Order: sequence, then structure tokens, then C-alpha cells
Amino acid sequence: MAMATLTRKAVTVHQQIKRIHAGLSFQAVQNLQRALDLPLEKMAAVLGMSRATLHRRKTQGKIDQHESERLVRYQRLLKKADDVFGDGASAREWLTHKQPGLGGAVPLDFARTEIGAREVENLLGRIEYGVYS
Repeated sequence: MAMATLTRKAVTVHQQIKRIHAGLSFQAVQNLQRALDLPLEKMAAVLGMSRATLHRRKTQGKIDQHESERLVRYQRLLKKADDVFGDGASAREWLTHKQPGLGGAVPLDFARTEIGAREVENLLGRIEYGVYS
């Protein structure tokens, strides 16, 4: 039974990796933008692209592999924050404001690198379990 669960999860991970390599749809960018309640121009910065590139991606209908990987990173953080705080509004508020546990950095800005994103996840885990941060 454990092997079947593991295999199903592995297939899901492989499928997600395949989708990232192919590039996610621009709709995924818009979905995250709405969930975070950010202007589209701010989403461009979060994903590491210029406004012109963002508009080009909108016309193309999808984003490239690196942008897709960043998008998935932010989706993961939003989901974790939503799980910790219990609702989207609180998660969004926490992700977009300076946090003492990150040395006063804004989690969305801190997470622009994978190591920063892991630190944001670690802080969310400490908050979830009531560990002083």
C-alpha cells in the first residue's frame, strides 16, 4: 500500500516537473496575482521579469521554464501560509509585509531565491508549531 502511494506521488511530481519544463500558462500567473492581490507589474518583479516581458508572455499565453519554477515556488509559499493562518487574506497579509523572523524582510521579496523561499517556509513552520521566531 505504501509503495502505491509513493508511486502515485512520484508520478505527480514528474508531471509537475514536465509542466514546468514546458512552461506554465499565463493563466497561472493571473491566478497567483489575484490570490496575492498584487498589481500585474508587481507580479512581473516577483517572477523576475520586466513589464515588457510580462506583456510578451501574456500574448504568448505561457511563461518560460525559469519563470514557471518561480511561480510554483510562490504557489507553494501561498499554500503553506494559507495552511498556517487558516485563510487567504491572512496569508496574503503575512507574505506581503515585513516580518521580524526574516530580519525585517518581506517574505515575497525574501523568496526570490530558493534558499530564501526555504527560509520563509521554515519560519512558517515555526509559526505553525508555536516556536518563537
